[in-house]
Amino acid sequence: QVQLVESGGGLVQPGGSLRLSCAASGFPLRYYILGWFRQAPGKEQEGVSCLGVTDDKTWYRDVAKGRFTISRDNAKNTVYLQMNSLKPEDTGVYYCAADSLVEDVQAMCSSAIQRHAFNGHGIQVTVSP
Repeated sequence: QVQLVESGGGLVQPGGSLRLSCAASGFPLRYYILGWFRQAPGKEQEGVSCLGVTDDKTWYRDVAKGRFTISRDNAKNTVYLQMNSLKPEDTGVYYCAADSLVEDVQAMCSSAIQRHAFNGHGIQVTVSP
């Protein structure tokens, strides 16, 4: 079965950290551009960070730069999002996605998640005192 499954979300205090994981099954992540997206309450979905097939290509939304790190482990077929110094405005449902047909990481993160080949069902992240 082809799927992406997110884990690692939850409730964290401002300033805290979380590491989101997205495990793929049924296809090898190593050949795909990967991305993390989020949707905050009452807001549109947005790309947070994307990672190219070669790991030197990354894209981060400005609000994530310096705080979030995207990475992959091809042996585990998993992509991660390390989130540090979390803020209440980081609250939302986080989704991972994979695509092999987008031009680059910026195109990946600029496109709606529904347009990508594979995407997960999302996981809640709540940053609150």
